[in-house]
Amino acid sequence: MNKQFAIYPSLAGKSVIISGGASGIGAEIVTAFAQQGARVGFVDLDAEAGAGLASRLDVAFEQADIRDIDAFQAALTRLAERNGPADVLVNNAARDDRHDWKEIDAAYWDERQHVNLRHMFFAIQSVAPGMIDKGAGSIINMGSNSWWQASGDFPAYATAKAAVHGLTRTMARDLGRHRIRVNTVVPGWVMTDRQKTLWASPEALESHRTRQCLPDLIQPHYIARMVLFLASDDASMCTANNYMVEAGSI
Repeated sequence: MNKQFAIYPSLAGKSVIISGGASGIGAEIVTAFAQQGARVGFVDLDAEAGAGLASRLDVAFEQADIRDIDAFQAALTRLAERNGPADVLVNNAARDDRHDWKEIDAAYWDERQHVNLRHMFFAIQSVAPGMIDKGAGSIINMGSNSWWQASGDFPAYATAKAAVHGLTRTMARDLGRHRIRVNTVVPGWVMTDRQKTLWASPEALESHRTRQCLPDLIQPHYIARMVLFLASDDASMCTANNYMVEAGSI
């Protein structure tokens, strides 16, 4: 672990469940919690990548399609049976596929909401009863600053990510009486392998740097660090809010 980063004693032994944990930001979050001594379980559609990461880190993995709510909730239940009811849920799974507003149909629109929004609510529905029994918990929903910046080329994705903030606020109210905290982490443009392969051309990166206050590109571990903080007891009075990790992007 990078010695510049914090260790959170309150995370040791905690049961943590993460969606979309096999690659990108999700894999960094899985790794960060494992390094804190948490009991980590994650769900992903990619069986090969998921099994490989789980083996390397000695954490639990369940393969499931988040669009299939019954299968997804069953996978969450199996993780809770293995590691204990969740203390922390990280709703990370998403895909920022580009699409032209003139060409998408209703089926594509609905599928994008299933990939980027719907599963978050049903994950909360699955794990919150266990948190209520414990009298505490932390739920972290992954947003995006793309809609804050009025970015184009993915209206269905941007709409879903904007809605995440409404989900966070209402569930923070409904669950707060049980000392369950619900927050949104809002990443900027994060340099995952997917982003670098598909969209991070030299021209695009140079243009993006002019929109950030800080000159450095955002690496996945910075998102994971914010997630760790919000999961820890250090953030015990933090709920119903947005936590930006976007280098001051406008």
